[in-house]
Amino acid sequence: MKLSFLFFGNKPDEKWVLARQMGITKAIVKLAPELTGELPPWDFKSLEKSVKTYQENGFEVIGFEGDQFDMDRIKLGLEGREQDLEKYRQMLLNMGKLGIKLLCYNFMATGWFRTAKNVQERAGALVSGFSMKDAEQLPLTKYGHISAEKIWKNYAYFLEQVLPAAEKAGVKMALHPDDPPVPILLGIGRIFINAEATRKALSLVDSPSHGVTFCQGTYTTMGEDVKQLITEFGEQGKIFFVHIRDVEGNAEDFRETFHDNGPTDMVEMFKAYKGINFDGPVRSDHVPTMAGETNQQHGYEMKGNLFGIGYMKGIMEALAIKEN
Repeated sequence: MKLSFLFFGNKPDEKWVLARQMGITKAIVKLAPELTGELPPWDFKSLEKSVKTYQENGFEVIGFEGDQFDMDRIKLGLEGREQDLEKYRQMLLNMGKLGIKLLCYNFMATGWFRTAKNVQERAGALVSGFSMKDAEQLPLTKYGHISAEKIWKNYAYFLEQVLPAAEKAGVKMALHPDDPPVPILLGIGRIFINAEATRKALSLVDSPSHGVTFCQGTYTTMGEDVKQLITEFGEQGKIFFVHIRDVEGNAEDFRETFHDNGPTDMVEMFKAYKGINFDGPVRSDHVPTMAGETNQQHGYEMKGNLFGIGYMKGIMEALAIKEN
């Protein structure tokens, strides 16, 4: 496994130092312009500059995660999506030129979403939570109602348009499931809400560049048999990236937990990853905000990551899972 860390932007700070002190050298990055103040990575010079900054600070950029620029027109099928798809293809080709071989993406028009950001966890640590009842009281987005059928159609077109460029660039595109996995949110349909939807997505195109980000917490929230899915998707060679987190509750009402304080037997999960010989990137995800932290970046503050990564490293050592 490749222990990795998610970085936002390209400005070195304390998180960069702490990640290196934990022994992490693999960087997963989000380089959206609101984070960098520069052009998105469809611009080669902008991307090359960011990659060099990471290299100078001891990191190898091995993947992207999240929307690197505004994806609404692509996800919702709006006017202008052809221009955005062309930029997306150029981004993939730039990634290939610079040896960045993973792209964790989603097709959530409303993004990963929570109705609460200050839920109490162990000893007052703060985590995020979701309540469908609360979400139903929120207004629609400016796009109004958009059906799940429309999103499926847009997704199939997206794959058709970008996978050839991904294959040419040698980039693996790893689909993240919808979080929360509910069928509609703020009036917009969400489609990757269960394992069957992931199976359908994988069946749309047979490509070595088409696979999944296996987000344990999201599949747990769905109520799926997580260990069985690791084996199923893993034996197909379709798990490209793994997110390690845990949750209490179900799709319509849940909260995040510490890695060791939820319902999942994490040791058994890592045994499953070992069983499929998974050697891709893995990272801790949606960590609690701990004492002394501001919770400005809920789910991604540093102390919870220190705990989560140490916890993962301990399991890996006990199971003789090598870092690579």
